[in-house]
Amino acid sequence: MVLLLCLFFFTTRTLALNTISPGQSIKDGQTLVSASGSFELGFFSPGNSKSRYVGIWYQKVSTGTAVWVANREASVSDASGVLSINDKGILSIMNGTKGIVWSSNTSRNSAEEPIARLLDSGNFVVKDPNDSDPENFLWQSFDYPCDTFLPGMKIGINFVTGFDRHISSWKSMEDPAPGLYSMRIDPRGLPQLVIKKGPNITSRGGSWNGRYITGRPQPTVNPVYLYEFFWNKNEAYYKYEMRNSSIFSRYLLNPVGLTQRSIWNERKNEWEVDSTSQADQCSIYDYCGSYATCSTNEFPPCKCLEGFMQGSASPGDLSSVDWSNGCTRRRPLTCDGGDSFLKQTGLKLPDTSKSWADISVDLKECEKLCLRNCSCTAYANLDIREGGHGCLLWFLDLIDITEFSKGGQDLYIRLATSDLEHIQSKGKLKEKQKATIIAISVIITCGMMILALWLYVRKKKLRKTGEHGKEDLELPVFDFAIIATATNNFSSNNILGQGGFGPVYKGTLIEGQEIAVKRLSKNSGQGLEEFKNEVTLISKLQHRNLVKLFGCCIRRDEKMLIYESNKKQITGLAYPNAYC
Repeated sequence: MVLLLCLFFFTTRTLALNTISPGQSIKDGQTLVSASGSFELGFFSPGNSKSRYVGIWYQKVSTGTAVWVANREASVSDASGVLSINDKGILSIMNGTKGIVWSSNTSRNSAEEPIARLLDSGNFVVKDPNDSDPENFLWQSFDYPCDTFLPGMKIGINFVTGFDRHISSWKSMEDPAPGLYSMRIDPRGLPQLVIKKGPNITSRGGSWNGRYITGRPQPTVNPVYLYEFFWNKNEAYYKYEMRNSSIFSRYLLNPVGLTQRSIWNERKNEWEVDSTSQADQCSIYDYCGSYATCSTNEFPPCKCLEGFMQGSASPGDLSSVDWSNGCTRRRPLTCDGGDSFLKQTGLKLPDTSKSWADISVDLKECEKLCLRNCSCTAYANLDIREGGHGCLLWFLDLIDITEFSKGGQDLYIRLATSDLEHIQSKGKLKEKQKATIIAISVIITCGMMILALWLYVRKKKLRKTGEHGKEDLELPVFDFAIIATATNNFSSNNILGQGGFGPVYKGTLIEGQEIAVKRLSKNSGQGLEEFKNEVTLISKLQHRNLVKLFGCCIRRDEKMLIYESNKKQITGLAYPNAYC
C-alpha cells in the first residue's frame, strides 16, 4: 500500500491573511492561512521534486500533506511563481517571465469586487465579499478535486450541465498530475460509487441504501463520520462530514488505485489509517462473472447463485475454474407467471448500472413489477431504513455480487418455479439432517451429564456409607493409620499366613498390645453390610477354637478384622480349613 505523505520544500512567509483581492498576489514563499488555522495555501514541491506547485495542505499537520493542487498538470520550474486574482474573479499562476501557467475559469457572472478566500473547510473559493452562499461562489477548489476527498466535498455529477466532480490519483508521489485511476459516481441506473482505470471500472463501492454504501457491510452508525447521498433528476452526489469538526480526516486515492481513509493522531504526530480498500479478489470488479457471488472466506472464492450452474468446471479441481463467463440458469424463465423469487441474504447488491429505482414503491409491488417484465432478473429494497421501503429492479445479468460473513442486504432473485421448489426441498432435507444431528448431540450430551452425575452421587454415597457404617458396629473401630503403623505398613515381613479371604498380619499397637490383622481381599465379593454382620456375629460367639475379636477397621473398600494375638489359634485365621 502506498501512503502519500508529501514532504514540502519551501520557505514560508505567512501573510497572516486568508484572502486576496484584485491587485494582490501570493509569491513563492508566502502563504494564506484559513481563519481557524486549519489549512494553508502556497507554493510547494512534492517529495524530491524541484517543480513548484500551488497547493493546499493541513497547516497544523507536521507531515505537510497536500490535499489539493491548482496547477497539477503545469508546474513552475523555479521559485519565481506568483498567484493572483483579477477584477473578473479569475485566478492565475504566472512564472518568472509573466507567462500564465494555470488559470481558473467560470461560467458564472463575475462579482463587482471578487475576492479569493481560503475557508476552514480547505475549500479555496472566489466569491463576492458579502455573499457566503456556496451556490453563488464564482469558483471553488472543491469543484476540481485532486487525489483527496475532504469532509464537505461532493463527488458527483450534475445531470443538467454534465459537470462531473471526481477524485483522480497522482501519477506518483512526486508528480501530482492526474494518474491512471479515478473515483466517481457512475450515473447509469441507480447512481453508484466506482473506481476506474481509464474508462474501465476496476472496483465498485456500490449504491446507497439509506444508511451506507452497499460495497461494505456497515450495520451500525459510524461514530466519527456522517455520510450523505443525494439523488434527484438534476444531480447525484456523495459526501461526508466529521461529527467532530476538530478531527482532521482525509480520504485518499493513491497511484495504484487503492483508497485509504485516515485520521490525524495529534499525540502520535502521524496519520492513522482507519479504513482501506482491500486488494483481494472480491474487490476486483466482476471477478466471478454473472450470477455468481464472491466471498473472501471461502476457497475458491466464487460460487454460483442457487438455481445457476458453472459449466466450465474441471472435475475435482474447482480452484482452476475460469469464472470470467460466470454462471447460467439451470432452467430458463417461463415469463408467463411460472416464475418465483429466491431470497438471498448478506450480499453486496449487484451492479446497478442496468437497474431501475422508485422510492415510492413497496416491496410487494416491486415483486409484481418484476414479474411483469421478462427482462427483470431480481429486486430489492431501495432503502433499508425503517424496515425497508422503495423498489430497486435489475434487468439482464446480475454481476459483481459479494457475499459477506455479516451485514449485507437481501436480494430476491428470479427463478423458474421448478428450480425454486427443488432448492426448497433440498433446504428442508438439510434442515431435517441438521435437526437430527442436533437431537443426537443433545441426547449424547445429556446422557454423559447423567452418567457423570450418577458416578458422583454413587462415589459420595459410598464414602458416606463407609463413614456411617463404622457407627453401627458394637466393637471398637480402629483408624486405618493406627493399623498401618502397627503392621509396619502391612510389611511382607509381618505376614503370618495367606488364606482364601486375604493375608493375616501380625502387629503391635502403640500401647504394646499384640494383634493379628486379617485384611480381607478386595476381590472377596463381601459387601459392607455382610462384613458388619460377620463382625457382629463373631463378637457374640465364644468358642475355644475362635480367636477373640478385638475390633475392626473400615476405610472405603478396605475391610480388616483385628484379633487378639494367640499364636496357636492365629493359624486358623490364615488357614480356616485347619479346624473342623
